[in-house]
Amino acid sequence: MNVARLLLFVCMVLCLPFNAEAHSLRTGYLEITETGNGIMDAVWKAPSLEGRTINMSPEFPEDCEITVKAAQSVPAGGQIETWQLVCERSLLGREIAFHNLGPTQADILIRSSFAGTPAQTFRATASNPVISFAANSHSGSVFTTYFILGVEHILLGIDHLLFVLCLIFLIQGFRKLALTITSFTLAHSLTLAATTMGIVQLPIRPIEAIIAFSIVLLAVEVILSQRDEIPRFSQRMPWIIAFTFGLLHGFGFASALQEIGLPDEAIPASLLAFNLGVEAGQLAFVGTMLIVLTLFRRVGWQRPVQIAATYSTGIIATKWLIERMF
Repeated sequence: MNVARLLLFVCMVLCLPFNAEAHSLRTGYLEITETGNGIMDAVWKAPSLEGRTINMSPEFPEDCEITVKAAQSVPAGGQIETWQLVCERSLLGREIAFHNLGPTQADILIRSSFAGTPAQTFRATASNPVISFAANSHSGSVFTTYFILGVEHILLGIDHLLFVLCLIFLIQGFRKLALTITSFTLAHSLTLAATTMGIVQLPIRPIEAIIAFSIVLLAVEVILSQRDEIPRFSQRMPWIIAFTFGLLHGFGFASALQEIGLPDEAIPASLLAFNLGVEAGQLAFVGTMLIVLTLFRRVGWQRPVQIAATYSTGIIATKWLIERMF
């Protein structure tokens, strides 16, 4: 690849719309707690898109009146509002709706607690914008909801996927790759749990920058490994690098999860479900990439595709690093 082609390639990649907030969930949440007959306290955070709050709110039955009691800005963008909701009768057995979800691809996590019934967790999406507060909750709803959120988070988390992609490019042999991916999984599971449980708290801004740096570093290692005859340290002991940076990636997962919170009555189950969802999505990505690379190898395209993907990854991650630092 000569200099002119490389410069053209760099310019094309830099024009791609990869936002620095590469793994924002864009999930809003609504928590409703019944305090009396038809009287409820509610906490609302609208979903966000690229750090900007989407102008929308839940649609309650016509007999309900909302009073905003407090509003607090949050670092990730937007604000959290505390409401008092007064209806002629309880919302139990009734419906609320969320419109305008389709164009933004955002979703809403809803938690409700009504007198005499177990707490319930729902998820509103563009295909399912109407939520019914049934008297009988489904025991698996919390686990399923957070599992799906975990899968979606990793598949939308381009920075985490690019790190894993570089590991796939760097490592020869399925056994070594499996050990490395397991190390990465174990590491980010530890920090995800520790941060969510309040054991460890670190500022997310520098962590985000280091995550971007980890991708740049790994992309450079992939490029250099193709030139060096002697295996580099990153090839001989890749699980050490994967575990070290995996700890930092776990803080990124935790930051996204903290934006939507965990239900007080099911913290262990929802945390486990989210983590399992992340791992399921990650395994699906690894499996898909291995199949794709095998197909490219059969037609003789693996090396040029891998080189182009590695340079693209390094350029995108460098752009993220600069944006997250400044």
